[in-house]
Amino acid sequence: MLTGGCHCGAIRYEIEGEPLNHALCHCVDCRRSSGAPMTGWAMMRDDQLSISGEISTYASSEDARRHFCIQCGTGLFYSNEAMLPGMVDVKTGTLDEPDELPPECHIQTAERVGWMADAHHLVQFERFPPQEGDAD
Repeated sequence: MLTGGCHCGAIRYEIEGEPLNHALCHCVDCRRSSGAPMTGWAMMRDDQLSISGEISTYASSEDARRHFCIQCGTGLFYSNEAMLPGMVDVKTGTLDEPDELPPECHIQTAERVGWMADAHHLVQFERFPPQEGDAD
């Protein structure tokens, strides 16, 4: 079982069984709603997801619904009954143990921010980059 929740802890969820897939989405809608260059989504049947706490819903298009915590604003779920009936996507960045569900693919790469294609080549720091004046 996978578990997760929002930043403030007002919403908790459990996922029973294996999700159908886990994709990193690069579409404009996901970027704008998350404020990040891509978003991880695990898709599953509605009956695999149990939620505790009060979810708020935003209609991001005619059929799409984005579900979030009204207290802290954390985006948690996505549904679209017209395109994906009976299914729900869970933002995998909100999992308690995200390493337990590695992504399988990138989707919507036609809308990907150009520099994301080579982001894995950027220099890496365990915490923050050194600042001017830091001791060597």
